[in-house]
Amino acid sequence: MKIAVLGGGNGSFAAAGDFALSGHEVRLWRRDADHVAAHRSAGSRILVKDHNGAHDVELALVTTDIAEAVNGTELILGPAPAFAQPDIARLLAPHLRDGQVVFLPPATFGSMIFAQAAHDAGNRAQASFAETGTLPWLTRKHGPFEVAITIRAKRLPVGVFPLDRAPHALEVIGRAFPGVIEPCGDALSGSLMNAGPIIHPPLIVMNAGPIEHFERWDIHKEGTQAAIRRVTDALDAERIAVREALGYGAPHFPLAHHYAKEGEIWMYGRGSHDRLTDSGDWRERIALTEHRYMREDLRLGLSLLVSVAALAGVPTPLARAFLAIGGAVCGEDFARGGRTLETLGLGKLGKAELLTLLRTGF
Repeated sequence: MKIAVLGGGNGSFAAAGDFALSGHEVRLWRRDADHVAAHRSAGSRILVKDHNGAHDVELALVTTDIAEAVNGTELILGPAPAFAQPDIARLLAPHLRDGQVVFLPPATFGSMIFAQAAHDAGNRAQASFAETGTLPWLTRKHGPFEVAITIRAKRLPVGVFPLDRAPHALEVIGRAFPGVIEPCGDALSGSLMNAGPIIHPPLIVMNAGPIEHFERWDIHKEGTQAAIRRVTDALDAERIAVREALGYGAPHFPLAHHYAKEGEIWMYGRGSHDRLTDSGDWRERIALTEHRYMREDLRLGLSLLVSVAALAGVPTPLARAFLAIGGAVCGEDFARGGRTLETLGLGKLGKAELLTLLRTGF
């Protein structure tokens, strides 16, 4: 199938390389003209490294022209960080066509940003917007055109906007991720599967000392201790309580299953945590005030959770606490702004009205 991948980070390169490795026609779009020119000069290729070795794959197109990238594609994958979504959504909005599926893994309810941008641009194409709970690859770039894939996702719960178009959207996404996609309802349900705002805020806040002391620190190895895990489970319980209050059913993909040696398989499958730490790729420098763990997962992810919890009538003391501490670390007030139902233009809707919008669209 023809797939457009948007962005130039770890997830985008893993997606472009892995899709090309699977035989799909892949177009890669990114905004940086110098990087695009360099990539073209290198043959528009990506070296994909995984447990089977190194694979040199060629992309059909590397471009700064988003219209050229998405023209004629069935699937548009946007793994860029949530804070980059509004700009990308505005650039993409005029070019969407009937039947195209925009898949954001994960998105912090970013599917609504892309859908709203298209609507605001006057584009009435019958496109679909979907999001899931994690990036489909545990991955890090090892060079400008080289990416290492440690693990591929085994289960991806996917929510779709509008829900009425879910059968088509899930069929398209399923051809790119065969045997992996699991429907979980509407886009808000998909956003409430996002693991990033659950796993990363406790790890960066409760490890702030060693993160700032050492040049490189692995929050998933030395940083994942029993006390922190207990806090993570409690924060995850807040997320699951919100899902249940909104009527979303199991499975809720509790983060505890990511660490478990037995029982239900989580998104990355059994033993993924050990393979992640053994790779060494997550022993890295984390600038607390700048890193996406803070700017995306804590500031945007937890502000969304708190906002939706308020609509659902669910208390979220830990999510609020991490927002307060993260804001203090950055010298900002994370309780104001962020990504909330209000900033998404949905703040005046009651629960029933919101769920109707999510089902039928604009």
